[in-house]
Amino acid sequence: MVQSIDRAMHVINVLISDDSKHSWAISEIAKELNLPVGSVHRIISTLMRHGLVSQIPETKRYKVGYTWMEIGLRSLENIDFREATRPIMEQLAQEVKESVYFSIPNGNFAIIIERVDSPSNVRIIDNLGERIPLHIGAANKSMLAFMEHEKVEQITRQLIPSEQDRGKLLTQLREIKTNGYAVSYSEKTEGTASIAAPVIGFDHKVMGSLYINLLGSQIPDDRLSFLIERVTNAANAASMKIGKI
Repeated sequence: MVQSIDRAMHVINVLISDDSKHSWAISEIAKELNLPVGSVHRIISTLMRHGLVSQIPETKRYKVGYTWMEIGLRSLENIDFREATRPIMEQLAQEVKESVYFSIPNGNFAIIIERVDSPSNVRIIDNLGERIPLHIGAANKSMLAFMEHEKVEQITRQLIPSEQDRGKLLTQLREIKTNGYAVSYSEKTEGTASIAAPVIGFDHKVMGSLYINLLGSQIPDDRLSFLIERVTNAANAASMKIGKI
C-alpha cells in the first residue's frame, strides 16, 4: 500500500515538475521514474478514476486533474492569514494604484495565493496558484532572505548549480535582509518591475511576501521610494496581524 502511494505521488510530481510542459506522454513518465510503461499505466488509471490525473483525448498525453484544484482551493479557504491580509492588500492597491499579490513559500518554490487587481486600466496579471522558483523575483527573494541560513543554503544549492551565481544571489539576499525589502526588474516577465517585503509570523517564521507588480524597466526615484514605503508598511501590518492568529 505504502509503495503504491509513493509511486502515485512520484507520477504526480513528474506531471508538475516542468512549468513549461503542460502534458506528458506515458513513455516520458515511465522514463523519468525508471518504471515499466505497464506499471505506470496502472498507476495513472487509478489516479484518473479519482480525478487526480486527466488525459487529453486528442494527444493521449497526461496532465494533473482538476481534483487537485478543488483540494487546493478548499485548503486555501482554511488559511486564516490569507483572509487576514486581504484588507491590507486592498488598501495598498488603492494607495499605489497597482496590482498587489501575496505569495507563500512551498519547498523550493513560492505559490501566489491572493491577488488584488490594480484600480487602473493598465495592470499586470500573475495567476493564482502559479509556482515560481524562490530565487526569481523580488517577492521570492524577500522570503528567501529572511529564512534560516541552513534552509537558504539548501534551497539555493538545489536551484542554482553554479557556485559563482549562487554567491551573487547570497550577497543580494544579505542586502535585502538589511534593507527589509526587495526590488526586481524583468526577472519573471520582461518589461515589469516588482517591489516586495516579507510577511513574518510567529517565532520569526517567513509566512509569505506582499508585493506590487507594475510595468516599467525603470522607476523614478521618488516613485520607487513611495512604493517601498507603502509595501513595507503593509507587510509589517500583515506580519503583526498574522502573528496574532
